[in-house]
Amino acid sequence: MSVIVELTIPSDAFELGQILNVEGGTQVTLETMVPLGGRPTPFVRLTDGAKEGFEQMVQDHPSVGSMQLVNTHDAETLYALEWEPPAESLFQTMTEMGAALLGATGSADRWAIELRFPSHDALSGFQEYYLDREIPVSIEKIYNPTKPDAGPWYGLTAVQRETLTHAVESGYYSLPREISTKELAGEFDISDQATTERLRRGIATLVDNTLLAAETEG
Repeated sequence: MSVIVELTIPSDAFELGQILNVEGGTQVTLETMVPLGGRPTPFVRLTDGAKEGFEQMVQDHPSVGSMQLVNTHDAETLYALEWEPPAESLFQTMTEMGAALLGATGSADRWAIELRFPSHDALSGFQEYYLDREIPVSIEKIYNPTKPDAGPWYGLTAVQRETLTHAVESGYYSLPREISTKELAGEFDISDQATTERLRRGIATLVDNTLLAAETEG
């Protein structure tokens, strides 16, 4: 199953941060990269920056073929960047491991990057790469996507979510059990059978939209 990772890295610790070097409060956003495989073409948005100095600095970088201004609106400028990642570089390694770049935002000192890897093994391989080279990557969050139509609560209804959450917090699934089905039902003013059915359906929905979704994708 695919896995999404959010990470941060110092701007001077990887090639794209070195190319898109900014100062002060200037921010650079990687709008998209098409394609990530083969020769990546980043579309870069510069916010509140000195355009002329930025353009010259980027074009002078040895890995940059060209940089084209796409449009300008208020304090934002969008560029298309033609570049060739060096062999065994951070972004080249992402490409080889099948990573999809979901988003990236950089400042003078740090970049925040979101990536989707095709599997946990691919992510592990990427982690081995940057640890072996002592690249200071900080993992902020790792999570698995669920079914596209599952919604923000994995497909649970409001009452299923409330009942499951309260059951866990009250020790219903603890060993030994700290609250009975009857006591749990009394707190929701429903029957024992209705409580059991809520829990059963809620758990089935969670499994279907997480664990079974992982097996289907795999």
